[in-house]
Amino acid sequence: MSGRSRIWIWVWTLCLLCSGCTAANSGHNGSGGGADKDVKPSESAYPSGSSSDEPYTLKFVYIGAAQPDEAKIEAAMSKYLTEKINARIDLIPIEWGPWDDKVNLMIASREKFDVIFTAQWNKHAVNAAKGAFLPLDELLKEYGKGILESLDPIVLEGARINGSNYAVPTNKEMAAQGGIVYRADIAEELGLDMSAVKSIEDLDAIYAAILQKRPGMLPLYMKLGETFNSHYLGNFDALGDTSIPGMILKDSDSLTVKPSYDMERYVHTLHITRDFFKKGYINKDATTNQTMTTEALRSGEVFSITSPLKPGKAEELAIETGMTGKLAQIALNEKTIATSETAGSMLAISSTSQDPVRAMAFINLLHTDAYLNNLINHGIEGEHYTKVSDYVISPTAQTDRYNPGSNWMFGNQFLNYVWESEDPDKWERFRAFNREAQISPGLGFVFNSDKVKAEIAAVVNVDRQYQSALETGSVDVNQVLPEYRDRLLAAGISRIIAEKQKQFNEFLSSKRQRE
Repeated sequence: MSGRSRIWIWVWTLCLLCSGCTAANSGHNGSGGGADKDVKPSESAYPSGSSSDEPYTLKFVYIGAAQPDEAKIEAAMSKYLTEKINARIDLIPIEWGPWDDKVNLMIASREKFDVIFTAQWNKHAVNAAKGAFLPLDELLKEYGKGILESLDPIVLEGARINGSNYAVPTNKEMAAQGGIVYRADIAEELGLDMSAVKSIEDLDAIYAAILQKRPGMLPLYMKLGETFNSHYLGNFDALGDTSIPGMILKDSDSLTVKPSYDMERYVHTLHITRDFFKKGYINKDATTNQTMTTEALRSGEVFSITSPLKPGKAEELAIETGMTGKLAQIALNEKTIATSETAGSMLAISSTSQDPVRAMAFINLLHTDAYLNNLINHGIEGEHYTKVSDYVISPTAQTDRYNPGSNWMFGNQFLNYVWESEDPDKWERFRAFNREAQISPGLGFVFNSDKVKAEIAAVVNVDRQYQSALETGSVDVNQVLPEYRDRLLAAGISRIIAEKQKQFNEFLSSKRQRE
């Protein structure tokens, strides 16, 4: 049996497991989108504490905007968590713009917190190497039994670093695709043929028409990390962490690790983006603006954004931005699966946590308890949403007071309710989405950066000075890219590429032997 066939078997198994989690009832029984029900280990798997113990307050740090009714959700979650694991919750959302700087400061200052969002594309390997996150293997065995029962072992395996898990992956779609989300109502009003858009280049005529026919509307909003060269649009496999240079293409058979400036696709896309910027399609402050793409859409002044896609992505964003029925999506690349997807959304336990056991028990509940999962994602039933059926919900006048849009971060997305404006078969479409994806040659490989830590730190500093400006089209590619390349070479990028290629070759050799 070929290696590719074996990989497809476990991907298919993952899809089946997502729909076949063990059902169990509780005082708050429920499920998401007609999919998984509560998956619960025995009560002995939870640290209950004695009745006289003061509940421990778990500090939960994640990406998102603060919600008006956040205090209400904290109170409801704390009441439930006190009963379950003798804990309260302190939700600490940090918006996308300042996320990196604030998290870096929290880690460097050894600030005390418990659970934090992390991802392969968000310096997970770097932060794990710094000792910011605890190894979780023993905690998973003892207090994460529900996670181990509901999450395919291959997903945990794909997220390991040096043989250990430093975070728990979210149970969600495992394929990746990129494209744009756009104002379908505006396109229809102006008679734009969006079905003709198959590539980034095809957007030129669309954006030119927007400028001509809707003066004052920005054709394309961009910001740091949200560009045509984002990993989800370029199909770049960074083989461990996108902050560490050296990548292959997920939709190619090439096994040669290259820096971005040597990737034909990357450089070609830089030139297209520069052309779009000069034509006025992209916001002039793309390099410095920290406004979230969702907020840009919500303003009503933006026609499109770049976005990672999945079935129903436009509908999700429409609900989040108050634009139900006005948004649509167009894919601009092939669906793929790589380690960046299996480790693309995770929850880690900080090494500064004062109660790692209870932190793991909380993560376990997010993976297994439908009531808690939907409480943190959708708020309070009867206030922030109402039920149309067991698994379908509708908005209320208070929905915008708690609507974080962070379902993909929190535990098990297959427990989520589905909004009535979404496809009721959303979770089945997720499974089909996974099955149809192309497998990256680097699936399962995670780079060990220990030997090149100094070089990585130097390269990250160079990236901060050049990467965003280049990828948003804000500077002349012909002039700035060579300068960027020279600075990277001086910072030691060649050693990083060589070390990553060496480890990748060893991984491929070991895989061939197993096959």
